[in-house]
Amino acid sequence: MLKHLIKPIIGPFILAFVLLVTCFTAAPAWATGVYQMPALSDDTWIVDDAGLISRLNEGKITDQLQALAVETGNEVRFVTIHRLDYGETPASFADALMQKWFPDPEARANQSILVLDDVTNTAAMKVGDRAAALLSTEIVDSVVDETIGLPLRQANKYNQAFLGASDRLFAVLSGDPDPGPPVDVASFEMESTFASAEETEENRGNATIIVVGFLIAATVIPMATYYIYQSIGG
Repeated sequence: MLKHLIKPIIGPFILAFVLLVTCFTAAPAWATGVYQMPALSDDTWIVDDAGLISRLNEGKITDQLQALAVETGNEVRFVTIHRLDYGETPASFADALMQKWFPDPEARANQSILVLDDVTNTAAMKVGDRAAALLSTEIVDSVVDETIGLPLRQANKYNQAFLGASDRLFAVLSGDPDPGPPVDVASFEMESTFASAEETEENRGNATIIVVGFLIAATVIPMATYYIYQSIGG
């Protein structure tokens, strides 16, 4: 009798335990390590593991990066990751990926890899020795923090971020002047909503005139009304 009562109770507990163990053991598989990155091929310019770039924009960026490689010999690759392995950062991932794709130091010299993790919305860029002659540390930091970072901080605009990074890197690695980071329109609009000292003083003066006018009207109109009423009544 007791055995028949226990069986229906134990069954759901066993099922719940199995599901719990499965979830915890499967969780690490969701993370992405360098070993999971595809082997490099001639047409590998974007590895959008996180699925952030639209098909149309992926085609535009690919064409631009291919043209850059043909015209200058400098190669850039974009990689998006949804979740990095525990302890991994975009910087360490980019460094390890550079070693995997370009183990030969000579082949690595003209290479640049930009990695973005969409869980933290942080990016990093690894640049080869010869490419670094054009891509200074200041430009690389600006590309990561502003060209990529600004659109993401505003509204997770991943396509805008990568299109902007592609345009900027193409210009710099082609030997043209650095076009610089995008303008922070949100900050500009926020600043423009604050009145200057002159405007504040002018508005304060206008407000004073209006208030005085209302006070005069509030005093004169009732008196005038009373006078007219008395004249008519008399």
